Amino acid sequence: MSKVLIVDDEPNLRRLYRESLEDDGHEVITAESAEDCLTRLERECPDLVVLDVRMPGMDGLEALGKILERHPRMPVVLNSAFSSYRDNFLSWTADAYLVKSSDVGPLRKTVRRLLDAPERGAAPTPP
Repeated sequence: MSKVLIVDDEPNLRRLYRESLEDDGHEVITAESAEDCLTRLERECPDLVVLDVRMPGMDGLEALGKILERHPRMPVVLNSAFSSYRDNFLSWTADAYLVKSSDVGPLRKTVRRLLDAPERGAAPTPP
C-alpha cells in the first residue's frame, strides 16, 4: 500500500482527496500547511506528495524546493486553483501540475501513474 501526503489549507479538499485516494487503496496522511508538510515528510515517509501552491505562510513552491532538496526522488504533484503557477519555472520541477477541481479523476489517475512509474532519476526500464 502506497502512502500519500496531501497538503492543502482547505479542510474540505483535504477530506475529499483523502477519501478518494483511500478508496483507491492508498494510506493517506494530511497536512494543512507547508511547514506541517515538511515535518510529516520526515516523520511519515510518504511515497508521494500532493501539494497546494497558494497557502498562508510558506507557499507550495518554496516547500517543493525544500522537499526535493531533502528527497530528490520524491514524486510531487502540484495542485493549485490557479493555472498561472504552471508558468513559474519552480513548478517545472514537480512531476505533475493539476488545477483543482471537484472532479478527483485526474488526481487519482496522476497519483496512480506516478506511483507505478520507475523512481525519479532512475534509469528507464527496458521494454
